[in-house]
Amino acid sequence: MNAFGLIQIGLILSCTTSISSLQCNHLPLQQRKVIENSLRLLDKMGKKFPQQCLREKMSFKFPTQVLQSRQKESVGVAIEEIFQHIFCIFSKNLTLAAWDGTALDEFQNGLYLQIEQLEACVIKKHTHYHRSKEASRLKLKKYFQKIDCFLKEKQHDLCSWEISRAEMRRCLQLIDKVTRKL
Repeated sequence: MNAFGLIQIGLILSCTTSISSLQCNHLPLQQRKVIENSLRLLDKMGKKFPQQCLREKMSFKFPTQVLQSRQKESVGVAIEEIFQHIFCIFSKNLTLAAWDGTALDEFQNGLYLQIEQLEACVIKKHTHYHRSKEASRLKLKKYFQKIDCFLKEKQHDLCSWEISRAEMRRCLQLIDKVTRKL
């Protein structure tokens, strides 16, 4: 390879690194936009909360302490983990949900893209987990397992999906509140 080819490769790599770091610097703003869009899509996916599901309401108790760290990186790691769990839940047994398929696809795609973005920015910074961070991961896992078990117990019926959708809305609103403070 000649010197001109090496210079071109070097310029491309330096531009890619600069663009990537710019994206990471604007991550909180980007997250707010993704969350606003996700909330809009959650509303668009289904109609109003069905009256027949009101008596089945369940409290899952989101572990808010996982988002209360003073370190941006820890919050970013927690948000990435939350998005991954939401993506997993909204990728299973949706046949009885009776939601708008296009809005659901857009919701899933938006979450996936945000997970990719968060991984690119955050993974580099959290190679060493402390016990408190691991405890946060376990709390999130337990919270989302409770939702998953609820869906399975109710055989993924319409009401269980609507209750889960309402819970994901609350979860995203909490993340939005936290990212606005960053």
